[in-house]
Amino acid sequence: MRRGSKKKKNSVLIAVLVLIVAYFFVYKPFKIVAIRGRALQKSAQQLKKDFAKNDLDLVKKDLDDFSVKYDALQREARPLYLFAFIPYVSDMKNGLEAGDYMIEGGKESVTAISPYADLIGFKKGESSFVEKSAEDRLQTAVLTLDKIVNRIDPISKNLEQAEIRLNKINPNRYPNLFKLRDKVSGFKNSALGITTLFVDAKPLLKQLPDILGKDKPKTYLVLFQNDKERRATGGFLTSYAIFSIDKGRIKKESSDDVYQLDNSISSHPRAPREILTYHKNVSQLFIRDSNLSPDYVESLKLFNSLYNKSSKKVDYDGIISLDSKVLVDLLTIFGDTEAGGIVFSAKEDKRCDCPQVIYTLFDIVDRPVNYVKEDRKGILGQLMQALLLKILGFSPSRYWGPFIENSIQNLDTKHILVYFPDKELQQAVEKMNYAGRIRPADSDYLHVNNVNFAGAKSNLFANETVESKTDFKGGKIERTVTVTYRNPYPHSDCNLERGGLCLNAILRNWVRVYVPKGSKLASFRGSQKEVQTYDDLGKTVYEGFIQLSPLGKAEITVTYTLPESISRNDYSLMVQKQPSVDTLTLKALIGGKTVFDQPLKKDVVISDR
Repeated sequence: MRRGSKKKKNSVLIAVLVLIVAYFFVYKPFKIVAIRGRALQKSAQQLKKDFAKNDLDLVKKDLDDFSVKYDALQREARPLYLFAFIPYVSDMKNGLEAGDYMIEGGKESVTAISPYADLIGFKKGESSFVEKSAEDRLQTAVLTLDKIVNRIDPISKNLEQAEIRLNKINPNRYPNLFKLRDKVSGFKNSALGITTLFVDAKPLLKQLPDILGKDKPKTYLVLFQNDKERRATGGFLTSYAIFSIDKGRIKKESSDDVYQLDNSISSHPRAPREILTYHKNVSQLFIRDSNLSPDYVESLKLFNSLYNKSSKKVDYDGIISLDSKVLVDLLTIFGDTEAGGIVFSAKEDKRCDCPQVIYTLFDIVDRPVNYVKEDRKGILGQLMQALLLKILGFSPSRYWGPFIENSIQNLDTKHILVYFPDKELQQAVEKMNYAGRIRPADSDYLHVNNVNFAGAKSNLFANETVESKTDFKGGKIERTVTVTYRNPYPHSDCNLERGGLCLNAILRNWVRVYVPKGSKLASFRGSQKEVQTYDDLGKTVYEGFIQLSPLGKAEITVTYTLPESISRNDYSLMVQKQPSVDTLTLKALIGGKTVFDQPLKKDVVISDR
């Protein structure tokens, strides 16, 4: 009895000790961490609010407050690191350490941009820039950008360390009770988005002084792509402009209609197969039709083969392509703008259910009249110049913040494409996915590319839905891609003799579906011309042609099997959007489960995990 009683007492004592240890080293730290976490969350919300106000002094104050609360959270969490052999505790440790490095990177960033706060759209208590003109402020910034560039390395090192720790977190080990797995995954992806973007942008940021003409003038060729007449890289090349930048001072050298550029070439080569097959009454290759490849860099090779023969050729340090969304965004930010005696606006125009600037430009350029229109397509160059003067003339603290933010968004969503002949700069923009490249994929891949050949401006009215299905059958992976095209608007008055403005007509659409190289086509239904299969840009391509009438619908369905090198175990699907396209909705199913169903705004990688 005594021995049993002694064992019982020992068991009770051990249990009490375990409870005491658990209370002081597990429960209490976790409870305090939770309290600190709620305080930190409030501080983060305040930081977000003040950041939205573009007030750098408030941001710095909030960031310091956030840092103090974050240090308190880390102090309370450190006793739990004894249990880092438990994966969930390890994830917490890595997440907190990553956050610490990100805060340090944030502080370095605030210090770096502080002298230029007013210029880039932030308000600041005292700024030596305020008394200068916007152009002088830009020049001052360019001449002193080296001070910011010198801080890029320490910022990058902090964010690289954060990235290392974030990559150790595995959201898949969490149950999805109360969407816990989704929350962990969302936190990781959001944080990684910040760190990866900066690390990838580092080479480009370090070259900014050179890009902005700090040491010698730079010349940039700007191409305008009319996305309402869609082409492979976004839109029909309708006009161009030459800009120079010298120590931050921007000057428009010239602008013209792309037809004038074509007219400056003494002889044009015979059109390639694609144009002869799908275009209408075109037998020669023109600059305006040169963006045939969905890969922007490959299209520019064809562009340059013609541009180099032009008497209007100007050597350039970079090419920037813009589309109509960029134009509308600029008018939204800077307001109604006059060019060529006409006021252009971003307001909705009921004549096309589109911005007034879009309808007005088409009315000037495309409506037939019984007199000669001087420089009809050059009006776009005049409008871009007028907007540039507004950009440089308006208050940076009020307008440049939204302008810079919008420009980055348009780069992310491929409404702006960039090319540099300089290999180092080009590698940097390609890494950030700003160069319009067709990219390699680790697993499955899909890109649907549509080209409007002589189908008026029908892409202003049409839209597409892509349904992507992946089915696993035995050892094979079967894919079915259905593209549905709809045009819910009536036909335009295309009678040129009575001056009709022919915007909405039958869309003549050359379509290419890019899939992993080695895929085997089972069927391609819906094409109105013979289907072509070939390899291009490291992919296998299925090519067809459809016509879409106003108030009509058309559809293609492509079925194929993936190569054996792509397995179920680590299956994912990279979908690349076509530049300038905002009218495509993607629905992706993997193994019968819908994993994506929304407008495709940028390239995505989708999985069912």
